[in-house]
Amino acid sequence: MTKVLVGMSGGIDSSVAAYLLKQQGYDVTGVTMAIWKEGREFHGDLNANACFAPSETKDIKKTEEICESLGIKHMTLDISELYERIVLGNFKSEYLDGRTPNPCVWCNQKIKFGAMVERAREAGIEFDYFATGHYARIEKQQNGRYALLRSTDLSKDQSYFLYRLSQKQLSETLFPLGGMTKKEVREIDVSLGFHPAGMTESQDFYSGSYSDLLDVEPKVGNIVNKDGKILGKHKGVWNYTIGQRKGLGIGAERPLYVTELRVKANEVVVGFEEETKDVSVTASQIVWGAVETIEKEIEVSAKIRSAGLSYECKASLTEDGKIKAVFKNPVKAATCGQSLVLYDGDNVLCGGIIEDKERLI
Repeated sequence: MTKVLVGMSGGIDSSVAAYLLKQQGYDVTGVTMAIWKEGREFHGDLNANACFAPSETKDIKKTEEICESLGIKHMTLDISELYERIVLGNFKSEYLDGRTPNPCVWCNQKIKFGAMVERAREAGIEFDYFATGHYARIEKQQNGRYALLRSTDLSKDQSYFLYRLSQKQLSETLFPLGGMTKKEVREIDVSLGFHPAGMTESQDFYSGSYSDLLDVEPKVGNIVNKDGKILGKHKGVWNYTIGQRKGLGIGAERPLYVTELRVKANEVVVGFEEETKDVSVTASQIVWGAVETIEKEIEVSAKIRSAGLSYECKASLTEDGKIKAVFKNPVKAATCGQSLVLYDGDNVLCGGIIEDKERLI
């Protein structure tokens, strides 16, 4: 019998994924990763649904109950040291460098589909595949490569968060919810009595202020316009992101947006909406998906953040191995540290971390 290890969080999606796999005849084992380091201070909302919080003990207990009801084994793996070093380490260094990282992208590649799977094998668990409740699909193509695809339910598609999975990781992964809608998954969950009908699920990375995780003292600096005129004060560039409009504390005839973070000068630059428009981005640390490389300029669609639309663009490989995407129409507030992910239809071609951009004005 084929054995599957299912990453479970105690939530609706991973619980239904485990159920479906068992129904399909797999030998299923559930695994949960503990990522909150004992002794770390917490200033967020314990009632909020965040993946990085001391309340994970409640989620682990819920997962154990669900696994028991399904008649499957369950184990918890302490990954907190690695999570602190790899995910939070990247998170801190990026923010302090004036960039805006996506910790979920990093966690999926390095921790959830990486270290946790390796730790499970080291613990003696035998399995042929690893599975999660993510909304995405995997297909093996005629060229022999494994392609990550958008989910059938585009409103729940999570391929953007998963683009950094390697060919080996994709070849050993199952996404049982990839062809389903969230409505269908909820109906199964309620019918099994796992969670109450209508349960909210919005899950953030952290429910408190991100500055809690950076371990830095406030550093007062100036908020300026592109000409250097001082408009206000800030307490640290890491408290701002490109495109941010709320919380600036500055009055103007039109809404102001953060357009640039000057770390060395300790300045937050703001401007009007037209000053947030970008015509191209360049990404590095490329992970190749459905294709092994790009040999010439191609017309594709691109995502530059997890939420929002895909944008038509022309993409090419630079001489130093980076991806440059030139957008058909200017995009708003492309952000260094976030990911550029290229799609051909539903197929993820490749993706990388945005490191530079070209502004319209």
